[in-house]
Amino acid sequence: RIPADDRDPGPNDWRQPLPAVLTLLTSMFLHGGFWHLLGNLWFLWIFGNNVEDSMGHVRFVVFYLLCGLAAAGLQVATGPESAVPMVGASGAIGGVMGAYVLLYPRLSVHLLLILGFYITTIAVPAYFMLGYWFLLQVIGGFGSVGAKGGVAFWAHVGGFAAGAALVLLFRKSELL
Repeated sequence: RIPADDRDPGPNDWRQPLPAVLTLLTSMFLHGGFWHLLGNLWFLWIFGNNVEDSMGHVRFVVFYLLCGLAAAGLQVATGPESAVPMVGASGAIGGVMGAYVLLYPRLSVHLLLILGFYITTIAVPAYFMLGYWFLLQVIGGFGSVGAKGGVAFWAHVGGFAAGAALVLLFRKSELL
């Protein structure tokens, strides 16, 4: 049924719900607002180009979509009763970050450090920054158990894990 519509759609009604897999794919291209979109684009820009270089364009697109589906799968499995729509590419981008940490664990990632009025940047290895990010997602995931909405932490965890696993299949053979 379509929300806010009391009529039952007929079998040929264009408003029939889309197949579940299609809605999982399209949800990766929707966002909860400008800052949600900007954050996802920023992380994709930082980590995506190197991961795409390791796979090639077509393989990267397939990898990205599979990571997004895995991310959505874990989020749905951990909160099947949730009525809150799941939108965003964060899970797929989590997959890109999972691939990045295996491909380039020692490359430096520059972080903005704000300590009161003192602002500087520091460089840390990718495994440190991405490991810290992953830990925050797991902690957030356990903290969100039973919540009725909010951040899809388990999608981030699922995407990251899928990316770490799938990169072994998708990277170019000369990188083995």
